[in-house]
Amino acid sequence: MQNKLWDVAIIGGGPAGYSAALYCVRAGYSTLVIEMLSAGGQMATTSAIENYPGFVESVDGFELAMTMQKQAEKFGSETLYAQVTSVSLADFIKTLETTEGPVQAKTVILATGADPRPLGLPEENALRGRGVGYCATCDGGFYRGKTVAVVGGGNSAAEDALTLSKLCKQVYLIHRRDHLSATRSYLAPLEKADNITFVWNKEVTELLHEEKLNGLTLTDTITKEQSHLDVDGLFVAIGRLPNTWLVKDQLALDPQGYIIADETTRTSLPGVFAIGDVRQKPLRQVVTAVADGATASKFVEEYLNLAE
Repeated sequence: MQNKLWDVAIIGGGPAGYSAALYCVRAGYSTLVIEMLSAGGQMATTSAIENYPGFVESVDGFELAMTMQKQAEKFGSETLYAQVTSVSLADFIKTLETTEGPVQAKTVILATGADPRPLGLPEENALRGRGVGYCATCDGGFYRGKTVAVVGGGNSAAEDALTLSKLCKQVYLIHRRDHLSATRSYLAPLEKADNITFVWNKEVTELLHEEKLNGLTLTDTITKEQSHLDVDGLFVAIGRLPNTWLVKDQLALDPQGYIIADETTRTSLPGVFAIGDVRQKPLRQVVTAVADGATASKFVEEYLNLAE
């Protein structure tokens, strides 16, 4: 693999990456997906996806990822399991240094994703999927009729609270300050919802649980007094961390660190494209990631046709 000049090298084997691989290889381009661990990205950590079109019953994220990989490889895409350690993207022939050796390609598609910003509490990761979540749109249905909390004060937290208010009996919106930083358009709907309670000047400092989360310890940011809140679920909405450390000195990023790429998926460097959660976009879901992958293939083809 490493001694070949690829038409397309894709960094990241999530739904965006394998969608791009499928479309590129079917267009006749030699295509390599470089994935550090296993297919799926964030999707593979979700045991039940209920909002991906075409599945009446929920689908396991890991199984869906494996199917996407097999489909792309059926048509000739290849996968290299390695970590990309550095990239050189400015020239026509682009070089990716990996733990399995260098890879060269005419075009590079970045599908490295973004990770939810965690609270950083003990056992938070162990409780993921067992009461702790990071996407109300993805997982809110599991808490229908139950009591949940959302922690955060920005637009994402406001959106999550409103989404959950349509499903849950009670929603607590916990913020470390006494006002939200979300845009004003969210305030009236939040205040109008009779099952949303604001919990001001509080931080979540402990996750209470047995097999699953069953409560929170809250610490007052002013008095430092502690209190307890019984909940069935907690949604953390304090931002995301885009995986852009490989390209931060080579591509244009927005103030939050996402790669600036419009609906064409083209970045600030010719022949380099960004898809899925790593790019600047209004909605980050499996379906939008897959759409990005398909879109990128069109502009990869356009670029290669002009370049050659």
